[in-house]
Amino acid sequence: MIDKEISELRRRFRADRTAITHIYGCYVSSLGDILAEFDESLALLPADEQEKYLELLKKGVSGTIGRTLSDLSFPTAEVQNGEAHGLLMRLREERLGGAETRHALYEKIAGSLKLADSNYLVLLASDVYDVPFRGKDGSIHADSGDSQFSYLVGAICPVKETRPALRYEAAEKSFRGRGVDSVAGNPELGFLFPAFDDRATNLYGALLYNRSKDCGYDEFIDAVFHTRPPMAVGIQKDTFREVLVEALDEECSPRVIQTVHSELRELAAAHKEAHDPEPLTVSCGALSDILEKTGISEPRMAAFRVKYEEAFGVDSELPPQNLLNTAQLEYKTPDVVIKVNPDRQDLVQVRELGGVRCVVIAADEGIEINGVNVL
Repeated sequence: MIDKEISELRRRFRADRTAITHIYGCYVSSLGDILAEFDESLALLPADEQEKYLELLKKGVSGTIGRTLSDLSFPTAEVQNGEAHGLLMRLREERLGGAETRHALYEKIAGSLKLADSNYLVLLASDVYDVPFRGKDGSIHADSGDSQFSYLVGAICPVKETRPALRYEAAEKSFRGRGVDSVAGNPELGFLFPAFDDRATNLYGALLYNRSKDCGYDEFIDAVFHTRPPMAVGIQKDTFREVLVEALDEECSPRVIQTVHSELRELAAAHKEAHDPEPLTVSCGALSDILEKTGISEPRMAAFRVKYEEAFGVDSELPPQNLLNTAQLEYKTPDVVIKVNPDRQDLVQVRELGGVRCVVIAADEGIEINGVNVL
């Protein structure tokens, strides 16, 4: 899926636009026990509760591809005979109306997911979207279109206890004690099935939302989707750094990292300027081309290709911002951190002065220390 398709679906999470009629869900303890299951008619809920439920479901598919959102692909064997895909298909066909089928999904989630010693809320809904025709100029014609997209959406929200506090009671014109409440927070995980590729149904795909940069929730993905989990964004960064250091060894110099950072930043800028709807990704080959510009030796280049494919998979392509932070450039020693405007790498050099390796910064435009001009 691309961001434009996801945005098109997100616009449906309003009471006046959605075809969602029921909100289903369950409440799971931190130990994995299902404490309660519920089925709420959306139309019978107060307007503010309708809005809150729809907002949580919307946040369960928020963000951008390559960051909080990832495409999941089902192998052909899983689509044809797989238990996980079969359960998702039954839920879709029943529009979540089957209590036993819903309970089977709840058990899969509760048995595979723990959220940092927190209870959590599982929300599910089913929607049918009459997909309007989109013209070549990108305009949408709501009165034309001949296809429907029937899908499930889910959000998994940690539930936290509030602290006791004083609350103002207007009728009494005084403050009274408020007890402890259990409150559902923003989703930690979310999903949409099937995928909405090229604005059409793709039963071989799903969309995953993961708020965490450091946890991939592999056990949950295997239980619910039984497909290869995407690597969490933070883990991708750490893994790429390890690949560079181990493969390049003594050739992993400041100039090499500066060049890789600069080249990836230029790719991101060109992609943004081109208004390309497809997410920007780079392959092992593209990264090898960048490294070759820095004069890395062939043995080290070969080591990089091997370690990269071992870490990320053959033919894998990843968003540049998931490899290095293209939005900033940071030099760090055990005691000093220097953050540099990425467009002004020319101001910083690493030199050896008097036998000591130093970071040298051009300061022709002045220096401030804690907001005080000193030069």
